Amino acid sequence: MFRKVLVANRGEIAVRVCRALDELGIASVAVYSEIDRDALHVQRASEAYLLGGAAAAESYLNVDKILAVARESGAEAVHPGYGFLAENAPFARACEEAGIVFIGPPASAIEAMGSKTRARELMAAAGVPIVPGTTEPVATVDDARKIIAESIGYPVAVKAAGGGGGKGFRVALDEAALQDAFEGASREGEKFFSDPTVYLERYLPDPRHVEVQVLADSHGNVIHLGERDCSVQRRHQKLIEESPAPAVDEAMRERIGKIATDAARAVDYRGAGTIEGLLQEGEYFFLEMNTRVQVEHCVTEMTTGIDIVKEGIRAAAGEPLSVGQDDVELRGHAIECRINAEDASRNFVPAPGAIGRYREPAGPGVRVDSGVGEGGEVSPMYDPMVAKLIVWDADREQATRRMLRALGEYEIDGLTTLIPFHTALLQTRQWADAETCRDLVEDKAWLKSLAVPKAAKREDGGDQTVEQTYTVEVGGRRFDVRVIGPPPMAGAAPAAGVNGAAPAARKPTRADRKSAGAGGVGGGEVLESPLQGNMWKVLVELGATVEEGQLICIIEAMKMENEITAHKAGVIAELPISEGAPIAAGDTIAVIRSGDG
Repeated sequence: MFRKVLVANRGEIAVRVCRALDELGIASVAVYSEIDRDALHVQRASEAYLLGGAAAAESYLNVDKILAVARESGAEAVHPGYGFLAENAPFARACEEAGIVFIGPPASAIEAMGSKTRARELMAAAGVPIVPGTTEPVATVDDARKIIAESIGYPVAVKAAGGGGGKGFRVALDEAALQDAFEGASREGEKFFSDPTVYLERYLPDPRHVEVQVLADSHGNVIHLGERDCSVQRRHQKLIEESPAPAVDEAMRERIGKIATDAARAVDYRGAGTIEGLLQEGEYFFLEMNTRVQVEHCVTEMTTGIDIVKEGIRAAAGEPLSVGQDDVELRGHAIECRINAEDASRNFVPAPGAIGRYREPAGPGVRVDSGVGEGGEVSPMYDPMVAKLIVWDADREQATRRMLRALGEYEIDGLTTLIPFHTALLQTRQWADAETCRDLVEDKAWLKSLAVPKAAKREDGGDQTVEQTYTVEVGGRRFDVRVIGPPPMAGAAPAAGVNGAAPAARKPTRADRKSAGAGGVGGGEVLESPLQGNMWKVLVELGATVEEGQLICIIEAMKMENEITAHKAGVIAELPISEGAPIAAGDTIAVIRSGDG
């Protein structure tokens, strides 16, 4: 077993790996960027080393610096976590050449499964069912148009060959949308995976996203740990995961488990990995393999009692798996909610910022994997995840109740998070009926109803009023009292609650709804940026006439592209933005004047 391991990551997964290393009696080495000097993973590790600037290319993606730290610290192995260099075959190979063990599959397996086209080709040859589409890259939009007309049809998914995590995934519902989808998927593939090539798949409109956790060692043992359902997604990125999958019975579990282990054996896999697939009307299709530990591995750990991170470390050290297939038994039900710094009411725009008071839920069956704490900050430079909240109980219904209880206990001051979204969604009939909830997640009106109530002018033109909730104690009994009146004086306690939610539920006013634009913050003629980031693309010109809801620009923030749309129809009178420039929340994107203005 290793004596010291470098964790080439940050945030909650770095903390998670450090904890596993502690329990195995292994010293941990953290690396960090300049803005992560005081981060939780830096404090948690046995020792820590500065890599460089805030940009990932200067720090967490800098292979030479990471290997230099590994040599300097005496680390015998590197754990990449997920994201950054986790599925980077050249990095895995560079570790091997430097005499450092890469805790994950061999570079050859990463290459085989990292290219989605190559993975589809391998799986088809191995008899694993794949979603109908191409197994070779598609070079141009014209080529894509011909292939779709001949063999796939619309709607079609355009996917980056090296993509994953929702990046490089676009859908064309018809031919008119194909060029934008093709260019968008290719652009994200180049940006996030250094590979602009794309391929095509038949787009299944409402499938269940079901994935299977696999473990493999270097002694020929390959097992699966059952499946997870990750159907609740936004922008093809997961929000809620659960295990076991509600739509999977024992016969289906055995069938897709065999598909997963066959896929792993086909590439001589080692360590922890996940076979992702789509389940629709009893048919299961291979989608892709993630050659790393998954964000949502926690729900499988809760239902099986098997520590997936430790098993991956043991396998990398040459040890056999500690369990066999016959030892795997799923007990109860687990649910994970991703607590992201995002504003669901504005179509999930990132909402980075500083954290004030912070209190995590606790109690029976509750687990929190977090990468921040009180006084910390969610930076716009990285992923918007604050933490993962996981609960376990005897069945799905009871696990849902426990999750709602835990969400209610979670306190995160100063930051807008997805806690109100999760709380609302888990109380819907769609969730209770185990639907994909896709209609809700894409329902902008429903999302807007989750907006934080703000101070607003009364419709009769009077002074501003806000609704505040106070807890008072009378005769030893506590009461929640609502007070509607002017905003608090400067320096007084804020009216807003925690987690980006209102202190008490109320129906949004008309003014609230007007202020909650679909893609930007619109007040009168001014379209303001709802988030901090970099201006990726400007799609209008000064003097252009636009319609309400028309795409104005795309802002890149926290590894996501965010589309900003016009809040009203009119003419672009001012456009003080340029591609490649930084933009802050509240900055003016455009001034749109009505035609008669």
